[in-house]
Amino acid sequence: MPTYVLMTKLGPDLAKEMKHRREIGKEWKKKVKELCPSIKFQAHYALLGAYDFLDIFEADNEEDAMMVSMISRASGAVSAESMTAIPYSRFLELAETV
Repeated sequence: MPTYVLMTKLGPDLAKEMKHRREIGKEWKKKVKELCPSIKFQAHYALLGAYDFLDIFEADNEEDAMMVSMISRASGAVSAESMTAIPYSRFLELAETV
């Protein structure tokens, strides 16, 4: 199953609600599970810098991965950037062919 990375930045209204972050996060994850049951989360991190959160997950396809991004945006994120992630060992195999 392909691996994806999602980088999100909270909107100003959500950024003011840090003490309710646990509940907001649970609602977001519940919505993802309802709309994208194939998603398997690998990791979730809070970040310093340009983005607030990083999620690493597996999805059956890019449409499911895009739905996670869309749910994030619909839930108040001002940006949600998804990327495909390839394991480094596979990258090295591919690099040997160049």
